[in-house]
Amino acid sequence: MANQDFMVYNTLTKQKEVFKPKLPGKVGMYICGVTAYDFSHIGHARAYVAFDVLYRYLQYLGYEVNYVRNFTDVDDKIIRRANELREDPLKLSGRFCQEFLDDMNDLQCLPPTHQPRVSDHMDEIRDMISQIILKDCAYSVDGDVYFAVDKFPAYGRLSGRKTEDNRAGERIAVDSRKRNPADFALWKAAKPGEPSWDSPWGPGRPGWHIECSAMSARYLTSSFDIHGGGMDLIFPHHENEYAQSCAACSDSNIRYWMHNGFVTENNEKMSKSLGNFFTIRDITESYHPLALRYFLMSTHYRSPVNYSTSQLEIASDSIFYTYQALFDTEEALSTFREQQNAKGGTNAKAERITSEAQNCIKKLQTDFQTKMSDDLHTNDILNGALLETLRLMNKSLESLKKKKQQQPSQFHSLIALEKEVREVMNILGLLSSSTYSEVLQQLKDRALKRAGLTEENVEKHIEKRVQARKNREYAKSDQIRLDLSAKGIALMDLGNNTIWRPCVPVEQEQPVTPASTHVEQNELVPPGPMRVEQEQPAAPVSPLVQQEQFVEPVSAPIQQERPVEPVSEPIKQEQPVEPVSAPIKQEQPVEPVSAPIKKEQPIAPVST
Repeated sequence: MANQDFMVYNTLTKQKEVFKPKLPGKVGMYICGVTAYDFSHIGHARAYVAFDVLYRYLQYLGYEVNYVRNFTDVDDKIIRRANELREDPLKLSGRFCQEFLDDMNDLQCLPPTHQPRVSDHMDEIRDMISQIILKDCAYSVDGDVYFAVDKFPAYGRLSGRKTEDNRAGERIAVDSRKRNPADFALWKAAKPGEPSWDSPWGPGRPGWHIECSAMSARYLTSSFDIHGGGMDLIFPHHENEYAQSCAACSDSNIRYWMHNGFVTENNEKMSKSLGNFFTIRDITESYHPLALRYFLMSTHYRSPVNYSTSQLEIASDSIFYTYQALFDTEEALSTFREQQNAKGGTNAKAERITSEAQNCIKKLQTDFQTKMSDDLHTNDILNGALLETLRLMNKSLESLKKKKQQQPSQFHSLIALEKEVREVMNILGLLSSSTYSEVLQQLKDRALKRAGLTEENVEKHIEKRVQARKNREYAKSDQIRLDLSAKGIALMDLGNNTIWRPCVPVEQEQPVTPASTHVEQNELVPPGPMRVEQEQPAAPVSPLVQQEQFVEPVSAPIQQERPVEPVSEPIKQEQPVEPVSAPIKQEQPVEPVSAPIKKEQPIAPVST
């Protein structure tokens, strides 16, 4: 387990705190799941990617994590949607539970330890309601049961809101039978045509909030370490959970409440009512799921993420850059490994790595620990030491290609660098179980789809451009290249061959160079990974600054084109917001040369 303290921001205390679990070496974590009545949207992806990173990092630190994420499969919204579709509510929710799991698998979110459904836990829910009534913190009216907020003096502590604010958070109109308008439903009396279960108060179904209290107590006990979800759940959902859990169990204690920021569009929160939301399925049809995951992790988890296709293009380009570097490294190392195997393996002296590689690895390890232990700054990892390591890999590959006599230390340096990159990507959930070349092809396929082109279309454009250059029609040649780059397709001239790769769409520029003085551009280089500035203490949220495009020539690659060293205009980072009160077949195993960040193997997401 790492020696450095892991700091997390606690919504309850409104400050960063050293993470100290209830039981040494073990962590209990409950994350509120989806209400399963439709396809999941990018706001869901934001939350579950953020907490998947937390889950992975806790495992990396050596903790045994009991991760619980529920499904709400009994709810007003589900019933309304089922009535619209003339479908059984439980069958409808079951279908969308599976769709959600498929989306999470695509995003490489590891399956939780437990994924309970409300409909399977009626006994626990009824028992908890009975306990709350016995404590005189709830009352029954005509088959409904309400929590009496006046009986819980600490109500409002988590959110910092007053009880009268609860009216704004009610899912239904305020009931005149309530003793206090802020009282909320624990049990709802049955209505015709709705699913119901027997109870001491008559047939009915649970209220929205009680389900999470009951299921978290079932799988984690009433006292556990982390409760998380989106900031929109702080009030009323988590405030009500906090109240009813404490009322039911005197020893109830959730140590850390963690909340992720919203996804916005034009700095306005996405919502179905505004019609400005996008489903995960819609996005991943056009962009690789890894690009969406990278995009979401490129901003600190507590900051708002401003959604735009331009930022997804940059994230997609970053993933392509990363996997191209890994692919080229593996290609360069394959021959070296064959030679070493033929010689009977390696020896200790030959496995020495360059001082530059040693320093780079040390910086990656140190920065990873420092940034992740400070409330999970994935954004700083992606755009800092990880990017620098990829650049050194590319630099090393170029050096190998140019030298007539290659030193074993150069190859061993590449092996060590690749291993460290894979370890970091694995912990961040960016290391695919597919081969490097498969991921690259998937990225290219989606780029073609966004451009409205096929491989054949691009090849025809390349042929036309080759012919134009033979005819010294440079203006025409440039225009073909510019037309394609505007659609996100970059042409790269390597010797006598022209290849293509995805790029961030480049705005058209009119070629003005006369043919007699024309200077050929050998390669169009798209910008590389996203850059974000260091998080500053509480600052107002600012919109993302659009990425500027640039052109930079690159040397010819080893077999496959070289990943382009990214040089990009920084994108301003929104600040974390405190809750307002108110390939080559399969890659060969890499033997570590220096201490890796962690020994675990790539984690492949598993469908439930």
